[in-house]
Amino acid sequence: MDPDYSAQDVARCDLCNTAIAQSYCDFCHVKICKPCIGEHISDEYDKHKIVPIHQRKSTLIYPKCETHQNKTSECQCKDCNVFVCSHCMASSQHSGHKFLHLEELFTTSKKCIQNDKEELNNTIIPTYEEIIYELEMQITSLDGEYKKLTKEMSKQREEIHREVDMAINQMEEEIGEIKVKHRSILQKHLDEIKQLQSLMQQTLNALNEMEESNKVIPTINYSSKTEQFSKLPPKVNVSMSKFIRKQIKKEELGDLVGKLTPFSIVLEERVFTAKKPTVRELLDEPEVLNTIKTGHSSLRSVTCLNEEQIWTSGYTADIKCFNIQGELQKTIRTKSGEWPRDIALDSDGALLYSDWQTSTVYKIKNDQTEKILTLQGWIPANLCATFSGDLLVTMYSYDFTQSKVVRYSGSTVKQTIQFDDEGQPLYSGNSYSKCITENRNLDICVADLKACAVVVVNQAGKLRFRYTGHPSPVNSKPYVPLGITTDSQNRILTTDRDNNSIHILDSDGQFLRYIDNCELKYPYSLCVDSDDNLFVCEFNTGNVKKIVYWKLT
Repeated sequence: MDPDYSAQDVARCDLCNTAIAQSYCDFCHVKICKPCIGEHISDEYDKHKIVPIHQRKSTLIYPKCETHQNKTSECQCKDCNVFVCSHCMASSQHSGHKFLHLEELFTTSKKCIQNDKEELNNTIIPTYEEIIYELEMQITSLDGEYKKLTKEMSKQREEIHREVDMAINQMEEEIGEIKVKHRSILQKHLDEIKQLQSLMQQTLNALNEMEESNKVIPTINYSSKTEQFSKLPPKVNVSMSKFIRKQIKKEELGDLVGKLTPFSIVLEERVFTAKKPTVRELLDEPEVLNTIKTGHSSLRSVTCLNEEQIWTSGYTADIKCFNIQGELQKTIRTKSGEWPRDIALDSDGALLYSDWQTSTVYKIKNDQTEKILTLQGWIPANLCATFSGDLLVTMYSYDFTQSKVVRYSGSTVKQTIQFDDEGQPLYSGNSYSKCITENRNLDICVADLKACAVVVVNQAGKLRFRYTGHPSPVNSKPYVPLGITTDSQNRILTTDRDNNSIHILDSDGQFLRYIDNCELKYPYSLCVDSDDNLFVCEFNTGNVKKIVYWKLT
């Protein structure tokens, strides 16, 4: 299908502005429907060139000959480095000269453009995205790492009591300064890389335009910039400060607190190399590591950002945060007093939740609640904070007849995903339950309850596959997906509610195995932490089970 004209963006005739255009005048550059072709070519102008619309811009636009104004130059004199027409080539001025056909130069340059575009899309930009993700994760984990450091110091402070409080406080201030410097260094490096990424995107946009262009001069004058972009920025390695404890001696009380090792910065050169990814094979027998009792009578959602805490919600206005030991850390009530349709965490650790009563998505950070989206005519359902910082929202119409996925940057709509290439709905319209997640390969994965399917589209919103379950002698009931998540291996995990199991798929939708040995009871939502530990919430029991399903090899 023509990528410029999808099922949701049909090409219309430029003459009548109503009918669908099937043809294109490759000289006048207008789209034309069949009835209007006669009108367009009815004049005495003899250079109209009507082609099928999918072949538009197939006719090359050659430059005018500077010597013979009524002729076009289809060759280049290699000796004189000028564009020439057939008259020029036959003239004595260019006798014995070597000529290059512009069509061949055009084709060669187009291939270079295509190769550069593919290299940017498939290699360079994804590598930069990995670098940015790595830096963002480092920045996100800074508070937790420095919190661990502060706790270690606090143990020493408890041993030496009030006599060394001043020394401890002084070191805490030092930690704060180090953290600021640490964050500033990483942020500066991240900003520089994002600037480069933005420049590459601009270059890619220009390449897209040049690839579609049939203008010879700009095309053959194209100069590749991929070598410039291929030189990766150095990797910033900042070693964490360490707290070195010292044995207590009263006569040397002032020195007993210990010291912080200074953090160091090392710039490590990056090169494009074939990466051997960390392989995490699936366990034959997944194991429940811990069970957290949340107190929710009907537990619907669980989400986490790291290995330290999880957030949960159910059919009440309370959103609860637990540490990994199952201790309640915080409870937040929704602004409207209604239960949240879904919860999620962004890369900064801010809590997001959707309120079906007010058709609003809220963000809570530092105990401050703000509206980030309010929909008109649609009700927000499930949420996913993407690796790029965008927000994916599944939503359904008031009459339960339509569903779609919308990508937001802040409160701005960047993308709407609703129909396939044939104009058919991608998602069922009679249900609000459509859990959503983003894979590391940037696929968008939706567990569609009423359709009994997992629907996966690529970053552009084009359907990749549907997964409708896997036959099993044990799982006798129909496949009913509810929760969905992905791990570091690009595997897709989805709950099978009625069969009390979890299906694990590869990134192409091929079934790998079940998790059906953990005595799950009505599994609903699920998520994985930064170390691929799986958290599954049980609707009826209100428990969250932490499951390990992989082995490091």
